[in-house]
Amino acid sequence: MAATVRRAASFVLSRFLLTKPSPSPASAAGNNSALLGSGAAALHRFSTAPASAAAAAEEPIQPAVEVKHTQLLINGNFVDAASGKTFPTLDPRTGEVIARVAEGDSEDIDRAVAAARRAFDEGPWPRMTAYERCRVLLRFADLIERHAEEVAALETWDNGKTLAQAAGAEVPMVARCVRYYAGWADKIHGLVAPADGAHHVQVLHEPVGVAGQIIPWNFPLLMFAWKVGPALACGNTVVLKTAEQTPLSALYVANLLHEAGLPEGVLNVVSGFGPTAGAALCSHMGVDKLAFTGSTGTGQVVLELAARSNLKPVTLELGGKSPFIVMDDADVDQAVELAHQAVFFNQGQCCCAGSRTFVHERVYDEFVEKSKARALKRVVGDPFRDGVEQGPQIDGEQFNKILRYVQSGVDSGATLVAGGDRVGERGFYIQPTVFADAKDEMKIAREEIFGPVQTILKFSGVEEVIRRANATPYGLAAGVFTRSLDAANTLSRALRAGTVWVNCYDVFDATIPFGGYKMSGVGREKGIYALRNYLQTKAVVTPIKNPAWL
Repeated sequence: MAATVRRAASFVLSRFLLTKPSPSPASAAGNNSALLGSGAAALHRFSTAPASAAAAAEEPIQPAVEVKHTQLLINGNFVDAASGKTFPTLDPRTGEVIARVAEGDSEDIDRAVAAARRAFDEGPWPRMTAYERCRVLLRFADLIERHAEEVAALETWDNGKTLAQAAGAEVPMVARCVRYYAGWADKIHGLVAPADGAHHVQVLHEPVGVAGQIIPWNFPLLMFAWKVGPALACGNTVVLKTAEQTPLSALYVANLLHEAGLPEGVLNVVSGFGPTAGAALCSHMGVDKLAFTGSTGTGQVVLELAARSNLKPVTLELGGKSPFIVMDDADVDQAVELAHQAVFFNQGQCCCAGSRTFVHERVYDEFVEKSKARALKRVVGDPFRDGVEQGPQIDGEQFNKILRYVQSGVDSGATLVAGGDRVGERGFYIQPTVFADAKDEMKIAREEIFGPVQTILKFSGVEEVIRRANATPYGLAAGVFTRSLDAANTLSRALRAGTVWVNCYDVFDATIPFGGYKMSGVGREKGIYALRNYLQTKAVVTPIKNPAWL
């Protein structure tokens, strides 16, 4: 498995989505036995027939992984919450409890921030050579690969994403991201600036201090790497709050990071809820910088709490309602598959999902029919089973929210051409759903659904689709599918979004910056740009006597 992970280290999600074949039902049961444990059975493809629920109704596979860490990680030790409280983390396949996890609150945030402050002010991490920090992060990446099977299984169990996605794409991307920032650790430097006079001017880049970080439930492992990687590479210490729905994988890999040699107090992980632990972290006067990934509404609260406390700088990666534009010169079959993956990837629980599918009127009817057929073929079921394309939604709250949006689409007059209901009677599975004849003013075309719902809209020209695509408070991502270089250039420059994918979608790499325009966020994740989030710039000016040069 480790060799496979190393070969996949530069994997991008689009390759996984568009080139990974689904095994036949006959071969599905035996391919992942080391990861799955026993109990794999034949697949049933989703259809509109009543038997379509069979894949989700099968007895869930017991994951071959042990839940080892359920306490808070503070000052290098796993400890109970100060209150002694715990909360359940649930298996979204069944709604049953996987484990009970320590429920941190404001007192635990105080303890974690104090540990991080001591580690920054007095500890070895900021005082290490940058190369020593690099080596710790490289050892961490090695450990992720060594434990890849357990990490992927834990992520799938707690989140509901397919094991194929977790093991084949996301765990390798986590290791790649960590290595990328390990490489940056000893390449962060300042400069000498010329001045109008006899002064020596140094510009220094220094770690900002204690970084508070809040990660979401849809990509727990990836967001851990996107946040922790650059913060640690720059020499900061961290207090990280996990999403209450998915605390297990972050606690597991945080332990690996300490095994790699991270000093105590440098990374502290508090599981808990937003109104308690999250609000305490955002408001804490001992936190020097805040980073948040989640919904736009919550991001507004995070920004307000940060401003009302010590005016700490904040980076936000928030929601989206991304347009996916199919021009009239497109290969319709390819466009249908790409648009399908752009919406339904990760159960539709993706902030940059191409959830507004704009299709040129000349190919609209063909596109709708083929999108319907593709949705009806999508394999829904236990994410531990080989060949399954779509697992359950994260929890009952998200499940019910998505179904309410589906009902609003029907009520507003959009044409429901596929799906629209739950799959099975157990767990949080939803049919891949496709709406046609949607209008811009409908809720399903305006608001972020965060589920497996494709909304297809018709357009007639480039200027029209630019105007309509930009008529949203969001600006996280966009997709363009065309054979025309002129159309690709025009659209990619005109669309107000932080990422524009041309003839591809969901291509992620450690080097590619990610973030949004407008209400989709502030700042950028990944690449060199993420380092800026965790560095202060200091000018040091010294007079020079009798300079040889200026």
